[in-house]
Amino acid sequence: MARNSLGIDKPPADTRVVVAMSGGVDSSVTAALLREQGYDVVGVTLQLYDHGVAVGKAGACCAGQDIADARQVAERLSIPHYVLDYESRFRAKVMEAFADSYARGETPVPCIACNRTVKFRDLLRTARELGAEALATGHYVRRVEGADGAELHRGADPARDQSYFLFGTTREQLGFLRFPLGDLPKAETRALAQRFDLAVADKPDSQDICFVPNGDYAAVVQKLRPEAVEPGEIVDRDGRVVGRHDGIVHFTVGQRRGLALGERSGTDNEPLYVVRLEPETRRVVVGPRSALGRRDIVLHDLNWLGPALDGVLPIQVRVRSSQALRPATIEPAGESGAIVRFAEPEIGVSPGQACVAYDARQGSRVLGGGFIRRFHG
Repeated sequence: MARNSLGIDKPPADTRVVVAMSGGVDSSVTAALLREQGYDVVGVTLQLYDHGVAVGKAGACCAGQDIADARQVAERLSIPHYVLDYESRFRAKVMEAFADSYARGETPVPCIACNRTVKFRDLLRTARELGAEALATGHYVRRVEGADGAELHRGADPARDQSYFLFGTTREQLGFLRFPLGDLPKAETRALAQRFDLAVADKPDSQDICFVPNGDYAAVVQKLRPEAVEPGEIVDRDGRVVGRHDGIVHFTVGQRRGLALGERSGTDNEPLYVVRLEPETRRVVVGPRSALGRRDIVLHDLNWLGPALDGVLPIQVRVRSSQALRPATIEPAGESGAIVRFAEPEIGVSPGQACVAYDARQGSRVLGGGFIRRFHG
């Protein structure tokens, strides 16, 4: 039997696909495309947090309005739709981890944690329990069948590529996942939403972390970890006090704005940036921009999707989702760890961030990635 468009040896009508429907245009079009192709589509929306606090806030995913929008799309497509209460696991695996990371002076990326745990682990398990052959999402990434199985590649539209947030996807998960929008630009997705007459066709994209709809990260951390929002000193690299702060959660490495500095006697008068956070002493350490450059970093919790990593491998990397790829090398270091060496010093690297590796030649395939633990050397 010939494989269907999802690479499964069944007719579409006999292939059940669970679609993760957030209520946005991307996942709605994903469901519509698969429905049009004749698949047995089941929509699932996750209630991830107390959506009452975000009702009416445009651009905050999974709020009450988003659940209603997903339900309306499912009705339009005549597909079954379920809302699953994942609130407790989301709080434990994403929100609490987010607060703990900030309290440690790190810069966490909660969307990565959400994809690795709640969505691609727990929801994937639920999809299997529903008898699905695949779990489809509206992410702008591509799943490519390679010589050694499914590979994860950047989305075709560089402006929409979301591969940075999905590096933690395992090989087993990748075998079950599908990303129907990976080859499309966003404009075409919206055009498809119009053609399918979906009410969400003009809905704005989400811009904020879903449980921080107003962008005030510190307020969330303060609620979950009050001890993390305690005042302390701002010091230069020699330990001289140059100011005070109201909590290290208000700062991240590379930041310049928001530094309330007093007289800087005995220090350089060039602009100062946050170069390090010391949660144990509640100190924010500042220095010149030149102090931000890092030649190498150590990663932990490495998820590797590429060929066996048994030596120094040339790669391209990014340590922020929106930055251009940078040439580097990676080599294994201890259990589930690696050292990344940049070809040129990388500015503003912070512990807690993710570093994602791509193939050196084209920068298309996601080879893996990990989280920055400490600076090497």
